Amino acid sequence: MNLRIRFAIALAALLPALAGGQATGEYQVKAACLFNFAKFVEWPAQTFKSPADSMSICILGPNPFGRSLDDAVDGKTIDGRKFVVRQVAEIEQAGGCQILFIALRPKKRAPGAPPAMAGVLTVGESDGFAAGGGVIGFKLEGGRVRLEVNLEAAEQARLRISSKLLSLARIVKTQGM
Repeated sequence: MNLRIRFAIALAALLPALAGGQATGEYQVKAACLFNFAKFVEWPAQTFKSPADSMSICILGPNPFGRSLDDAVDGKTIDGRKFVVRQVAEIEQAGGCQILFIALRPKKRAPGAPPAMAGVLTVGESDGFAAGGGVIGFKLEGGRVRLEVNLEAAEQARLRISSKLLSLARIVKTQGM
């Protein structure tokens, strides 16, 4: 069976689960998703300086994953690229990141994402993240992790998202701010 088809089936199987009180399970699923997004997103050619460059997954804000994200990517490669997980304190430090997870923001702050950054897949979990300009938003609905994808934001970031991943997501548009 084709690797991409197996991923789609595996991701679809992972997305259920996760009622309140199972935060560890929720972030294990989200960690697996972040790893698998790298298989279904095409970055601009200039994103990597050499074939040996690693695929960086960065976390902006408090790390909700514990060891789950490190464990999800440990020893794995995509197109020969090893994964690196980094914590960043400010958006300005995200320049070398291919995937930027923006941790849940307090309800007092406005939802949404930073402006599109070329070659950076922004992923978040705050309400309205994708509609606010992020590329992929995680949304909990009925105890399940769902995906929302903003194709406008992906285009602005010069990212191409596979139709296989899009088939698992709800497509949203950027809301006027």
